[in-house]
Amino acid sequence: MVTTTLKETPLAAAHRNLGARMVDFAGWNMPVQYKSIVQEHQACRTKVGLFDVSHMGEFLVTGAKAAEFVQFMVANDCNKLSKPDMALYTQFVRPNGGTVDDLIVYRRKSDWLLVVNASNIEKDWNWLKQHVGDFKDVKLEDISEQMGLLALQGPHAVELFAEIVGAHVKDMPSFTYGEGTADGIDVWFGRTGYTGEDGFEIFVKANKAEALWNLLLERGKKYNIEPCGLGARDTLRLEAGLPLYGHELDDETSPIEAGLGWSVKVDKGEFLGREAILAQKKNGLKKQCVCLRADGKALPRQGYEVYAGEEKIGQVTSGSQGIFVGYPIAFAFVPPGHAKVGTQLSIAIRDSKVPATVVSRPFYKRGR
Repeated sequence: MVTTTLKETPLAAAHRNLGARMVDFAGWNMPVQYKSIVQEHQACRTKVGLFDVSHMGEFLVTGAKAAEFVQFMVANDCNKLSKPDMALYTQFVRPNGGTVDDLIVYRRKSDWLLVVNASNIEKDWNWLKQHVGDFKDVKLEDISEQMGLLALQGPHAVELFAEIVGAHVKDMPSFTYGEGTADGIDVWFGRTGYTGEDGFEIFVKANKAEALWNLLLERGKKYNIEPCGLGARDTLRLEAGLPLYGHELDDETSPIEAGLGWSVKVDKGEFLGREAILAQKKNGLKKQCVCLRADGKALPRQGYEVYAGEEKIGQVTSGSQGIFVGYPIAFAFVPPGHAKVGTQLSIAIRDSKVPATVVSRPFYKRGR
């Protein structure tokens, strides 16, 4: 009998003390929920939620050619990061157009910080090492095991974080980076997130992660902060129209097929995967990710079939109740001819074909 030991974040004991239900997520023992997914989802939409995302990976890129290397490795245009302390969302793309991973790139004063998905840390690391040899004087460092990462998200997230780190964080635009201290704990932070809400992703040394977690929960009581698990993180990101690697993105699916064409900059010059992306733009896509709003109360789930009349045309990649918007929602891949907003389709849910309409992305967009 083969047994596998799950990896744990520096906050595993804190999660168990809070009564979290723990599950295997990509080889990590992670909290899926504390009280209920609905309660945690609503807390993040209306108050403030705190997530442990320490299972994600962090790489540092340094050296004289670091900027050129990062620019070559990703599909978005890092020249948009015209000065330090800026960030952007992007992808590593294979020569066939498939997606190695999606990630956030931070340009810092003396290096580049790449934040990647937990399930792809080893694959991403090997991908970078495979190509770094073409760039002299570039050094890579995997600091994933040294770091904890918390996400503070919701309408009161900025107010709470400003009380702890300093009022200056209120002036940080979206997708910028800063550093500071929280009750004596050194932190890095980006005004980014994966929930559709305002807030911060906060990097902290692993041995200080539990102290920071407890500090945020204690100081957040007056805002009715809730610790939130991966269950709410998934329903929040789906409602916000954000793709998840392994669902809407994978090694056989390009970013533009996944609806992320806005983040692929073929005019920036050479980058890995550019030729395949250009070919897709020239020849057309074979599939396209769409947002579906389903009728009734039955919930679409990953793997459910999508129909145009009696013809099976695609498959749901993510589906759930839109907890805040109040109706069933899904991502699905369909042929581009069926992807126009307003197209009437159906989803096979158990023994019925439930009507569903292609709608604009995202399902939920917070007020600015």
